[in-house]
Amino acid sequence: MRADMTHVLRLTGITKRFGKLVANDAISLTLARGEVLALLGENGAGKSTLMSILFGHYVADEGSIEVFGQPLPPGQPRAALAAGVGMVHQHFTLADNLTVLDNVLLGSEPLWQPFSRRSEARAKLLAVSQQFGLPVSPDAKVGSLSVGERQRVEILKALYRGARILILDEPTAVLTPQESELLFDTLAQMVAQGLSIIFISHKLGEVLRVSHRVAVLRQGKLVAEAPAQGTTQGQLAQWMVGHAIEAAERRPARNVGEPICTLSNVSTAPTGRDRLNDVSLTLHAGEIVAIAGVSGNGQVALADVLCGVRGASTGHVTLRGAPLQARPTWLVSQGVARIPEDRHAVGVVGDLPVWENAVSERLRGPWFAHPWFRAFWIKRRSARQHAQRVAETFDVRGGGPDTPARSLSGGNMQKLILGRALMPPQDDAGNTAPAPQLIVAHQPTWGLDIGAVTFVQQQLINAREAGAAVLLISDDLDEVLALGDRVAVMHDGHLSEARPAEDWTREAIGLAMAGAAH
Repeated sequence: MRADMTHVLRLTGITKRFGKLVANDAISLTLARGEVLALLGENGAGKSTLMSILFGHYVADEGSIEVFGQPLPPGQPRAALAAGVGMVHQHFTLADNLTVLDNVLLGSEPLWQPFSRRSEARAKLLAVSQQFGLPVSPDAKVGSLSVGERQRVEILKALYRGARILILDEPTAVLTPQESELLFDTLAQMVAQGLSIIFISHKLGEVLRVSHRVAVLRQGKLVAEAPAQGTTQGQLAQWMVGHAIEAAERRPARNVGEPICTLSNVSTAPTGRDRLNDVSLTLHAGEIVAIAGVSGNGQVALADVLCGVRGASTGHVTLRGAPLQARPTWLVSQGVARIPEDRHAVGVVGDLPVWENAVSERLRGPWFAHPWFRAFWIKRRSARQHAQRVAETFDVRGGGPDTPARSLSGGNMQKLILGRALMPPQDDAGNTAPAPQLIVAHQPTWGLDIGAVTFVQQQLINAREAGAAVLLISDDLDEVLALGDRVAVMHDGHLSEARPAEDWTREAIGLAMAGAAH
């Protein structure tokens, strides 16, 4: 595919400041007709800010934007939509209880229109669907669709509104390999018909496959532009972080120990699609068991059961041979560490400072002699010292112990959560509490840049080699196959047998994720 060099989008000298932070520093970019431009950068590099300015959510302090040769009024999302700019977010914004047609129509008709022109809208939706190879039934309830089909609906929403420039934010993050291939075919059809695409992703292999050109941001500045052809993943990673990146190194598990946690025929009460249905699994010391699957097929229920948030309705769960209690405080005291899926809503309390988040999970429990308590008072000096050790050991950047956790970038927030989970406290004499024996890591690298991904993965490998049992739940098949000693697949609440990673292929995992095989 070759792009027409007629520019449909031009950003000139875009600068945006938040106080002393320069999020975008005089960035200039162009996008041609029929071109796929990949926009890369670490977490906090300025990608989201730049796209928010383009879409009218932010107003640039300096610079200008032209769309199809016409100035784009700043800070007006309606103007961006009218100019032909559409955006598909990583997290879908669909109403599950409404049909595909209803979701597409939401917000597309004026409030003063006395009735909805549904027949015309249906015909237009079907025409757009056929034109771009995005088959979906207008009358299907969104809640009944697969993840790949829901993504089609999000893309159709933008195309229905006349988008000629499409921004895709992490479009394959929750897709199976087969669904990703279908998406790539769809993008090829769009480009062939003259649409232009800005493709944001941390999956460098996909970036080089689908894009014509790549642009890399680092610390708010545009540091590299290059044709995708002839560029390597190593070069992209180095441009993103400023130095060479070495992949996390995992040696085969040689010292697999005793069972730490066992689930026997465990089911949970139904909560939509997220439930467990007769799940059995044994987690051993010194190994990583990786769980693959499309989000919403029981992974949340599995993590909740092992973290004490949800109890099993049938079956048994044991921790070192004793019944596992559905009490998070008890589990923390028993050496169970958790890395939750949603770092913002569950992982941290955003308005609390970093030091309080670093000690928060150990402020309750049966052992009151730990170094942060004296009677019923928190020993702030000891707690802050521990937070400082976490920040230094796990490379948490973005402010000191008193910085609100919500101000951290996604990668630094994840490092803070990782440090809290994996780094045991010390008393004033330097005595260290036991390291975690079971680590439940749910999407630990979701949405992180290549540098943060490598760091997080290496910490999990280090914990496994130190004797911990690690349960890794991930949508990223590369991560599953790279880290898992054994791999199992979840679909509709069922869990396949956990087999050695070398016994699986990507195709077999993809089929199992879609429910075609177990």
